[in-house]
Amino acid sequence: MIFKRKVYDRLLEWKEKYADSYAVLLEGARRVGKTTVVREFVENEYESYIFIDFSLAGKNVLDCFDDLSNLNRFFLNLQAISGIELYKGKSAIVFDEVQLFPKARQAIKHLVADGRYHYIETGSLISIRKNVKDILIPSEEMRIPVFPLDYEEFKLATGDNTYKLLGNYLESIKEIGNIHRKLMGDFRIYMAVGGMPQAVAAYIDGKSFAQIDIIKREIINLYEDDFRKIDSSGRISQIFHSIPAQLALGKKRFVISKATGRGKSDNDLELLYELENSKTVLISHNCTNPSSNLTSSRDLDTYKLYLADTGLFVTLMYIDQPVTENKIYEKLLADKLSANLGFLYENAVAQIITAHGHELFYHVWNKPDSSHCYEIDFLVANNDKTIPVEVKSSLIKSHSSLDAYIQKYKKYVKEGLLVSQKDFQMVDNYMNLPIYLFSQYLDKLNQA
Repeated sequence: MIFKRKVYDRLLEWKEKYADSYAVLLEGARRVGKTTVVREFVENEYESYIFIDFSLAGKNVLDCFDDLSNLNRFFLNLQAISGIELYKGKSAIVFDEVQLFPKARQAIKHLVADGRYHYIETGSLISIRKNVKDILIPSEEMRIPVFPLDYEEFKLATGDNTYKLLGNYLESIKEIGNIHRKLMGDFRIYMAVGGMPQAVAAYIDGKSFAQIDIIKREIINLYEDDFRKIDSSGRISQIFHSIPAQLALGKKRFVISKATGRGKSDNDLELLYELENSKTVLISHNCTNPSSNLTSSRDLDTYKLYLADTGLFVTLMYIDQPVTENKIYEKLLADKLSANLGFLYENAVAQIITAHGHELFYHVWNKPDSSHCYEIDFLVANNDKTIPVEVKSSLIKSHSSLDAYIQKYKKYVKEGLLVSQKDFQMVDNYMNLPIYLFSQYLDKLNQA
């Protein structure tokens, strides 16, 4: 099943503006849909293409990369092996799962300089140390991230074209009213299913949530296999599995030693870096000084972890239980989640922010004369201003952290924002957005 993906438009822009000077690398987690969108793209946009899947490529194909001193011979060999004719300026060569054969990635420098054809690479675990060891990373390579289907893509996949109409509510600044309950229910379905293409296809085909959960468990098992290849000690897997539990505690940062059961280690940051590069998780760093550039005041030692797909998050929370005993779907769809599961909405917001091209930051600071802290869930950069975002799973009248943040950093704030399950409304001086409108808000922000 082929879905309309926003990354397709990014590929069109690359082909039109940059393809003569750069290869493009689509990078994302396993099973996120990279290969599918590339196949569709080259089918539609080129007269011919050669597709090399390095998970299946035979020795005759791999041997072609041993000697690039004569590119005429290289291209003749590829055409002879594939039986496909290439046309100058009108054909593409795809390196699928290029992380499995780093020598091909290194060849990009020479192939792009030759100028005859366009080159598309796909990869997961692309920056993992063993996949870049002993090769020269080509500077002639433009990276495009591929994420799970976002809410708009999910709506289109399910045949619902109303997403763009939701933007009208942002303009009206008034309650949505009667259809809010339905729209919120639709978003909960998205949270339950997630944006992994296989899970979305199963939902469209009418599969039960138990059957969809099995698909998501298989994806998580695939990630587990990758983690063991990266780190045989199992610590990366332990970190991954600990994410829901640590978010549930409401702590101000993720603690690796609590995940692994071991003391702090010198290679903790290396493990975190490898996990981040698997693209299965999202890292939100504590910004120590929101009055300056968010990136420059990132605290590398203080961070939170989220899953890159909220649907997988739902499954991971109860992966130690049989599918038939997992009641989370029933509770989520009926809006009967207990208050301590509100971090699910926090994960969904993190996923939305990332999909819109923003890095994740939060901010924690001490309350005066208290051992407790204020905390802003997310900070979104907007030119030289910030937008503090507080995620609420239920009550929205209490917002002391947002009040304190505005008071402390007023001159650096564009506006304060509440994101919740409640209908669109103004709460004191803050706009409360139902979570299904948050994507629209960021769309508008990015276009401004």
